[in-house]
Amino acid sequence: MRISARNQIKGTVTEVRKGATTAHVLVDIGGQVVTSSITNDSVDNLGLKAGSSVYVVIKASDVMIGVD
Repeated sequence: MRISARNQIKGTVTEVRKGATTAHVLVDIGGQVVTSSITNDSVDNLGLKAGSSVYVVIKASDVMIGVD
């Protein structure tokens, strides 16, 4: 897999939570968990399940932080 995004982190799927149309995929990246929201079709097409080895690819123009 070759893509232009530079922020690629290898991890392991710990859980897939499917909803009506969207799934939350939880990925362990060295003790920290990153959650991605993708379509159920994408989960099925990629064959994602707990234990799958994946890459988390982060491509964002903004990172926001808020406080109370």
